[in-house]
Amino acid sequence: MNALLTVLVSFGLTAIAEPLLIRYFRRHHEGQKIRAEGPKWHAKKSGTPTMGGIGFIVTICLTVIGVAAWTHQLRRTLLVLLLVLLGFGLIGFADDGLKLFYKRNMGLKAWQKLLGQIIISAVFLWVYFNEKMPFSLYVPFLGVVSSAVFFAAFSLFWLVGFSNAVNLTDGLDGLVSGLGIIAFAVYAWISWQEQRLDVLYITLAVIGALAAFLIFNHKPAKIFMGDVGSLALGGLLAAVSIMLHREWSLLLVGIVFVLETASVILQVASFKLTGKRLFKMTPIHHHFEMLGWSEWRVVLTFWTVGAIGGIVYLMIW
Repeated sequence: MNALLTVLVSFGLTAIAEPLLIRYFRRHHEGQKIRAEGPKWHAKKSGTPTMGGIGFIVTICLTVIGVAAWTHQLRRTLLVLLLVLLGFGLIGFADDGLKLFYKRNMGLKAWQKLLGQIIISAVFLWVYFNEKMPFSLYVPFLGVVSSAVFFAAFSLFWLVGFSNAVNLTDGLDGLVSGLGIIAFAVYAWISWQEQRLDVLYITLAVIGALAAFLIFNHKPAKIFMGDVGSLALGGLLAAVSIMLHREWSLLLVGIVFVLETASVILQVASFKLTGKRLFKMTPIHHHFEMLGWSEWRVVLTFWTVGAIGGIVYLMIW
């Protein structure tokens, strides 16, 4: 009953919040600046309201705090997950805000964004270790490594890496919204099975919020989530996998985010080493667009790949 309530409240609040944001940004003529090097047909999206992530981040926090307080589950582990969501969201907010203020497609400098991500990740780890949660980690070819220093370094990489990976993926209408619903649904199921109510409430709230956001974000999008939304979702996704001590699960549950990031890395490496590009354009969703796929076809295909990755993990788990 509490689980259903969490989803419904988060859905309802987001469904109310997003139209208000859309009206606000349209009234102030604030909209997304499309990068010049992207597909030419994306130019028509320029001016679409962005920073929709503000709406669902606020509603997720309100829902989780309300339900958790009502059920006496307002623990530090849950609050630090909300801190990750808010912290990474604030970094994205600053990035988006600078883009809108200066009317350009460039916000925070890379080092500024990275520093902010490291600080938020460090706070998360401080709470994690303070709660005496396990820090052993299985590493392929090395076995189980029980080192707090190694675990901290890995977790920092995981949080920053997946935050940026989700941010890279957010290039098509509805793509990250749908993938987020799928990924958090997998972790909601695991949380329920393991009776981790602190993690369960926040994953369910995200599912409800993203389901409502998708109503306004599917093609043709009325609003984009912006960096404020994608950075927050990526950081939270990594934090949830760490909190459940299932870090490697993200390689399957978040397989599309991994592939999107890998395509960018491979493209850059190939061009620097050989002067040739492996893909027509990266992240890889643009490659398929350049092959003639419609945006809907790319999005539905990537959602399917994400769903298969999640199902496979649950099967082998």
